[in-house]
Amino acid sequence: MAVPLLDLKAQYRTLEPEMGTALRRVFESQQFVLGEEVAAFEREISARLGGVHAVGVASGTDALLLALMALDIGEKKDEVLTSPFSFFATAGAIHRAGAKPVFVDIDPGTFLLRPELVEKAITPRSRAVMPVHLFGQMADMEALHSLASRHRLAVIEDAAQALGASSGDEGQAAQAGVSGTFGCFSFFPSKNLGGAGDGGLVTTRDAALAERVRSLRQHGEEAQYIHRSVGLNSRLDAVQAAVLRVKLAHLEDWNAGRAANARRYEALFREAGLAGEGGPVTLPRTRPGARHIFHQYVIRARRRDDLKTALKKAGIGCAVYYPLPLHLQECFAYLGYHKGDFPAAEAAAHEVLALPIYPELSAAMQREVVAAVADFYASPA
Repeated sequence: MAVPLLDLKAQYRTLEPEMGTALRRVFESQQFVLGEEVAAFEREISARLGGVHAVGVASGTDALLLALMALDIGEKKDEVLTSPFSFFATAGAIHRAGAKPVFVDIDPGTFLLRPELVEKAITPRSRAVMPVHLFGQMADMEALHSLASRHRLAVIEDAAQALGASSGDEGQAAQAGVSGTFGCFSFFPSKNLGGAGDGGLVTTRDAALAERVRSLRQHGEEAQYIHRSVGLNSRLDAVQAAVLRVKLAHLEDWNAGRAANARRYEALFREAGLAGEGGPVTLPRTRPGARHIFHQYVIRARRRDDLKTALKKAGIGCAVYYPLPLHLQECFAYLGYHKGDFPAAEAAAHEVLALPIYPELSAAMQREVVAAVADFYASPA
């Protein structure tokens, strides 16, 4: 049985009538840029996140960049502390703003930024910390807020993969993207809440900062053709907003489905003797008290590259997120980092493998995935 890494067509089949209605509404209005459709989505997702200000933008990458721009973080002397084990946009936005990415190693179990190492990396030039809520799990925001307060740093949450995740006690203040100076989300099609193309969101509890982002997303315009600053052309399309409004109503069920699939994987891997003490597979670890929404289900595996090849040959979708840490990317060579500087991130890059986790995944398909992994490790190396 072939098992794709992600099956967006299965999701679409359940939503087709609603999607048709929403898209017809946009085309009948002929209002494709911002407008009421985007404003309605901003109101609805704001309510979902506990009443934060929500600003729709063109992509998750732009969300990060606009947050930095709104805080005037952009001189070469400015430093922003973040993870070397993330999608490129995290550090790319810092560089594009004109600031310097300062990398800090991750926890090997959760792949999340280690607050105690962040504090050691702070210098007089540090302006912000950008934790990454990776694979659908929040970083330790309590510890990060504490050190940010002591050192007067802004906190910009890279929540691109974590809409619906929470940390600590349940409640609105604990949700991903709502407790920092800014939260930044992506609606890339593969996300738990994905559009029909690129899209992003900036959230904040500060009304003045929200207005700053609204201006910056439209070339820095404060009134028509009046500009006090130079911004971007980064507006959420009405078509994307319409799609996202339909999907937002289903997000909670989808996140719950992913979590249920993660629990089933854990039982299947342990039953097969693949995980646990001495096993060839290390399962994802969730921080105590946290809600993991499993944007990706990422294992650590011995002979990862050989396993990946075997799974693909068997028709099992899988992928490596991320094969080369950011501090070793050629474009960041100017920062002066070297191999060995962040051993946990480097080890993760050599061992991680994402398996199918989407909510439409059946129990039979999951058994097929685990059986294929078991077959690989049962064969001679």
